[in-house]
Amino acid sequence: MKKEKLLIALAAGAGIAAIAYTLLSLTNDIPDGAVPVQPFNKNRYMGTWNEIARLPNRIEKNIKHLTEKYSLNNDGTIKVVTKGYNVKNNSWKELSGKIKFVESENVGMLKASYFGPFYSAYNILALDPDYKYALVSGSGLDYLWILSRDTFIPDEIKEEFLNTAKNIGFAVDQLEWV
Repeated sequence: MKKEKLLIALAAGAGIAAIAYTLLSLTNDIPDGAVPVQPFNKNRYMGTWNEIARLPNRIEKNIKHLTEKYSLNNDGTIKVVTKGYNVKNNSWKELSGKIKFVESENVGMLKASYFGPFYSAYNILALDPDYKYALVSGSGLDYLWILSRDTFIPDEIKEEFLNTAKNIGFAVDQLEWV
């Protein structure tokens, strides 16, 4: 009888885990007040982006010179290769992931995964018309990045992005300019 109860408990736990996984993998989270870029052109977004600024986070602790290279996969998803220099270990780190669209491909609301079935929000909140500068967030106010095709960003774009982020509620005064 104890064995049967254990099996029932394990099955129930597996069912709850499956439901939780499904809910997590289908999230389309975006910070309150934020609007993803529309129309979004995924082909123009492909290529290499440099991280200009970010909110401090444990994932990128001690990382400098971070770049992200995006390319299209045959199945319509996007491959991302993130590369950065770990100043504490004096070594380059590289990680590959996959990005999917949450809604249609003309909306800058995506989800990224570097670790199997687990996805995180990747929201493109602002882009300049030439696709040279981007403001990107996670699902809440803890993750924010300013990206550039170059290693700098013009002051007028910087101010525009900072105002957009501040109006959403991001702590722009805490940005690390890398």
